[in-house]
Amino acid sequence: MNDDYLWDGSGEPDPEIQKLESTLAKFRQQGLAPEFPASAAAPRLRFWQRIMPSHWSFGLVAATATILFIAAFGILQWTQKPNAVSGPGWDVVSVAGTPHVESDAFERIVGTSKLSAGQTLVTDGHSKANISIADIGTVNVEPNTRLRSVAGGNGHNRLALDRGTIHAYIWALPGEFTVDTPSAIAVDLGCSYTLQVDDSGAGLLRTKLGWVGFKLDGREAFIPAGAVCATRPKVGPGTPYFDDASASFREALSKFDFASSTQEERSAELSKILAEARQRDALTIWHLLSRVEKSERGLVYDRLATLLPPPSGVTRDGILRLDQEMLDLWWNKLGLGDVSLWRIWERSWSPAKT
Repeated sequence: MNDDYLWDGSGEPDPEIQKLESTLAKFRQQGLAPEFPASAAAPRLRFWQRIMPSHWSFGLVAATATILFIAAFGILQWTQKPNAVSGPGWDVVSVAGTPHVESDAFERIVGTSKLSAGQTLVTDGHSKANISIADIGTVNVEPNTRLRSVAGGNGHNRLALDRGTIHAYIWALPGEFTVDTPSAIAVDLGCSYTLQVDDSGAGLLRTKLGWVGFKLDGREAFIPAGAVCATRPKVGPGTPYFDDASASFREALSKFDFASSTQEERSAELSKILAEARQRDALTIWHLLSRVEKSERGLVYDRLATLLPPPSGVTRDGILRLDQEMLDLWWNKLGLGDVSLWRIWERSWSPAKT
């Protein structure tokens, strides 16, 4: 989808946006807008000025708009979804072709079915499906995809994407929905995103709204709206970057993350990344603090401090020793999501059998 459609109607429309527009059309103003006396309008203006101070940031306004959009989308999905099949599990709807569910038996999906823990949803080259669960969200499943339902623990809802592409629209509380891949775990933190996995197990995550956590063992990545993160088996998530970064910046980052190279070659790629980083790329530079050699961490700190001065309580010495509290304080200054949501999930999450 061309994002310009959301603002001026140009570009290719997204079917879900069109569906939302159609649902809300009945509430459109009919006829001329009423006129209010100036004496009535003035107090309203002063009221909004009191509750929305002029110093509010664009990021806060954007975050509010994101929450409203997700809520509206959730209402749309809830009011328009077909009658659910009773019983535990995810509701599965055939959107195109004939998806099927594999477990002890083989079941072709016609209309609506269920995907229970331990079962696998498979789409071929001509089929698509939609899965949903009340109060959590929906997942659109593209052709040539293999997606499993995994028994979650501690109230978590869990899927495993073995291959293919899914589009997740989640309105549950942050951390309640996760997707395993062969090379990382994607943790919803209140968002909409697309996740792809190829036959080698390599993945790519693009966040549309909110932000997503990506994790393998101790390697973490936070991907906000407009950002991308690749992942590789036995390596885990790479370094997130905004998709409008320069081609040379993205190429150097990919080599730094995944290429089989010497330390000298990695240092050369790091120099390119730091040199080309824009203020917006502070997202990437923050992640590099924990990914570079200790001897290079000072260079990364200095570049990040130029792009985004450290907040009160963050010191150079603390960052060089990777003090977690200081790293979290600096992340929060990016204005891309409160890292405490992620820390809460880390404390509550426990591995489950896949």
